[in-house]
Amino acid sequence: MTPSPSHALPAVDTGLAWNNRFAALGPAFYTRLEPRPLPTPHTVAHSPDAAALLGLDADWLHSDAALQIFSGNALPQGSDPLASVYSGHQFGVWAGQLGDGRALLLGEVQTPQGPQEIQLKGSGLTPYSRMGDGRAVLRSSIREFLCSEAMHALGIPTTRALYLCGSPEPVQREAVETAAVVTRVAPSFIRFGHFEHFAARGQFGELQQLADYVVERFYPECQDGADCGGHAGNRYAALLQAVSERSAALVAQWQAVGFCHGVLNTDNMSILGLTIDYGPFQFLDHFDPGHICNHSDHQGRYAYGQQPGVVLWNLYRLGQALQPLIGDPTIAMGALESYRTLYPQHFMQRMRAKLGLDAAHEGDSTHIDAILHLLADNAVDYPIFWRRLSRAVGSGDFDPVRDLCADRAGWDRWMLSFSEHVALTNRALDANLMLKNNPHIVLRNHLAQQCIEAAQAGEFSTLQALQTALQMPFDEHPAHEAYAGFPPDWAAHLSISCSS
Repeated sequence: MTPSPSHALPAVDTGLAWNNRFAALGPAFYTRLEPRPLPTPHTVAHSPDAAALLGLDADWLHSDAALQIFSGNALPQGSDPLASVYSGHQFGVWAGQLGDGRALLLGEVQTPQGPQEIQLKGSGLTPYSRMGDGRAVLRSSIREFLCSEAMHALGIPTTRALYLCGSPEPVQREAVETAAVVTRVAPSFIRFGHFEHFAARGQFGELQQLADYVVERFYPECQDGADCGGHAGNRYAALLQAVSERSAALVAQWQAVGFCHGVLNTDNMSILGLTIDYGPFQFLDHFDPGHICNHSDHQGRYAYGQQPGVVLWNLYRLGQALQPLIGDPTIAMGALESYRTLYPQHFMQRMRAKLGLDAAHEGDSTHIDAILHLLADNAVDYPIFWRRLSRAVGSGDFDPVRDLCADRAGWDRWMLSFSEHVALTNRALDANLMLKNNPHIVLRNHLAQQCIEAAQAGEFSTLQALQTALQMPFDEHPAHEAYAGFPPDWAAHLSISCSS
């Protein structure tokens, strides 16, 4: 293993046993450096659930030691901070070298769920910051912290957020804002762009080293190829197919819950099929397949309805990067076909569950497509529609659902046709299944904005209350009803961009 250097920052014992296996790949993959200390930091929020994942006592998160570590003013004893290098396509255009411009990987700890890496985001300049300042602002850090944990509670694969701290340090964006650091957790932060980086530079030895590292650590079933996609002896094609399959399952969950990522560049795609890099994301209010949540996305490349196709495009870029290792291009193309097959299957499975159907029958897709067209034509609030429908199936009162549609006759036609279809296939709608798949609460933009404005004024209880509610997204609780209503009119004017 590559030896760790001495550190200028003080080291604090966290009680965790640190490993630095990514550092063992060698200096071609990263630059070692320490975080830039954050002046006069203060705690904004933390996740007891993420702490439990790591084996940390939640009470310890209230300590000054935790604040010093997660603000970048001290280092965990045994950690080996580094910024990794990667490249990527941004908005469909090759952007060349990118890298961790404001993030530092502290290292890895062993947990009952397997190894987890811990990373500081917003911890200062790195060699990959380009024109940036290496900082994150409180506004975007609150959004990432809340959404990371909210997505986990929804059962959607994601990086986690352990801790969020702020500082009065000024940071210039469109206006002057204040700095923040969010501590992120994941089994790995390796992205499609890591592979693109070495392939583009013709560094095929490092490309193979990285691919072998990922296979052996995270896709052991792909080691001989035959056990992963039937690519006998070709572990790299097996890896590509496995990543394609995880990505298909992930984007199907996004589409079903109405989640828009907003900036699906290849450097924002996790090799493990996790949701990563929460920037200009949004959960849909009214249903609109063409909705663009990122105001920097002038061409609508990353609109909600475009996400399945964009993820496939990104997988093709990963396939190109792995081509020198796979060899035969037809094998690489075959490995990508699993996405085309599995995405619609996963999506239909998710939508059947939202409709209370526990088994698949011919004709289901026709009725699913029809209800989505009806929602779009009537600009129906997506989360509220599905939750009301879940309750209606249980109570038998469908009037609150019908009231959401301006085209009442259109709703009546769909409901009659769907009811006949369910009866003909000898099924009954399962209200409990629906309640488990149609969340009562999602992190709408206006809810996040209310937390941001309160936190910018020095008040964090608004954020903490929402965080608590988001951990129980399928439960109905009187204290959480304010989070489940229609968005206010001003929410339509919120502008979310890549600026963070």
